Amino acid sequence: MNNKKSHSQIYSLMFLAMMSWAIAWTNAKIVGEYLSFYNLVFLRFLLGFISLVPFVIVNNSSFIKSNQIKYIIIPGLLFFIYNIAFFKGTHLGLAGKGAILVTTLNPLITVIIMSVINKHISKNELIGLVLGISGGLIIMNIYNEGFTALIDKQNIYFLICAITWGLMTISVNYGQKVINPYLFICSCYFITMLISTPFADFHQIIMSDLDLRFYINFFFVSIGAMSFGTSVYMYSTPILGPAKASVFIFLVPFIAAITANIFLNELITTNIIVGGLLSLIAVYIVNKK
Repeated sequence: MNNKKSHSQIYSLMFLAMMSWAIAWTNAKIVGEYLSFYNLVFLRFLLGFISLVPFVIVNNSSFIKSNQIKYIIIPGLLFFIYNIAFFKGTHLGLAGKGAILVTTLNPLITVIIMSVINKHISKNELIGLVLGISGGLIIMNIYNEGFTALIDKQNIYFLICAITWGLMTISVNYGQKVINPYLFICSCYFITMLISTPFADFHQIIMSDLDLRFYINFFFVSIGAMSFGTSVYMYSTPILGPAKASVFIFLVPFIAAITANIFLNELITTNIIVGGLLSLIAVYIVNKK
């Protein structure tokens, strides 16, 4: 009973986390108008780290041991790569399109990585991967624009996001088996902040004329989507398993597209709808028992 209640609470948190992720794509495009991508990453993870310190203290988490550092270095680096691609992709391309492409390909990439690790792939996974890749190509409009669409800047950044997040899902699953979840997440944010520090332009941050529009959107893209959304995802992944955790991403794509349509006037084109639906079906098939 307690286990069912615990899972029910995790499902509710994951739902809210996915909502915060969906909105974040629009938030990211807006804040990208104000500061450089490196400055945004630094500030995002600085706030993320600070916001999680109280949870680490309350849970009486000990410090990271020297033999555990290897478990947070890789996620920290992946976070940095993902976020640079995330801000660049949304700045150059459509936030709604990026959300659909990244969040539908991510679970499929996670399956590919797990299949390589386990040296096994099921029939459902194989069918799902074929459908998912086809859906991704449709979203990128490759059938109209040709394979040059693959080297389009915005598509490349979104593909980097999908690949790095798939790797992140796996590394988080392994890391939290040996490190307290709160300490693990907080430490990962700290590492990413350190990695981004040499690239940050503090003079630009101080001298920038930031208004209420920036602060509201940056709050949602950092405290909302990352401190809350990403932390919940990372915490829940080892409990639910990488595959089940990835399924919750079903909620993100079209909510993100609708949000981008409302606030950014982005058009939801036929290829994005068709490709997104095909990719969602693929994720369903992959996770069907």
